[in-house]
Amino acid sequence: MASKKTHTARRNVALLGCVALVVIVVDQLTKHYFDSWYAVGQHMGGPYLGLFQFTLVRNQGAAWGMFSGSMIPLGVFSLVVCALILLYLVRIAPDSSLPEVLGLSLVFAGGIGNALDRFLTGYVVDFIDVTFMDFPVFNVADIGVTCGIVLFLVSFALLGAKRESLREQQAANGEEAEEPARKQAPAGSSPCESKTLE
Repeated sequence: MASKKTHTARRNVALLGCVALVVIVVDQLTKHYFDSWYAVGQHMGGPYLGLFQFTLVRNQGAAWGMFSGSMIPLGVFSLVVCALILLYLVRIAPDSSLPEVLGLSLVFAGGIGNALDRFLTGYVVDFIDVTFMDFPVFNVADIGVTCGIVLFLVSFALLGAKRESLREQQAANGEEAEEPARKQAPAGSSPCESKTLE
C-alpha cells in the first residue's frame, strides 16, 4: 500500500511538473511579447470571431481592479495556494485521479505564472480582451487557473460519488463474507475458537 501511494505521488508530481512547465513558458512568452511591443491600452487587432481582441493591460491588483497595489500580498497568496496544491497531491490525496491532478496542475501553473509577474515586475500583464461581455482582460495563466478549477471540481464531484459507492459496496461485501463464518461458529464461541475445536 505504501509503495503504491509513493508511486502515485511521484506520478502526480511528474504530471504537475510537465503541465506547469508548458503553461508557465507559454504564459511568460506571450506576456513578454505583448508587454515589449505594444503600449498600455493599445488594441492589437480583432475582434476575432466577434469574441475577443488583444488589448495590453498592466494589472496591479486582481480581477476587476480589486486589491489594487497589493502585489506582494497577492503574490504570497498565490505561492501559498500552490504549496497547498503540492501538499494535497503528494501527502493528502496521492490517489487522486488523472483529471483531478491535471486540474490542480493547471491551477498551480497559473498561480506561479502570475506570481512571477507580481514579484518581478510589480504588475501582471493581461492582453486577452473579451468583446461580447463586460469581463476583465486576462492572460494564459488566468485561463489555466479557471479551467483547472472547473476540471478539478467536476472530476472530484463525479469521481467522489463513484468512490463512495465503491466503499459502500466493499463494506457490504465484507459483511456478507463474515456472515457464513458466524454461522459456522458454535454458539457462544468466536470464529477463532471454532477453528481450534476443529
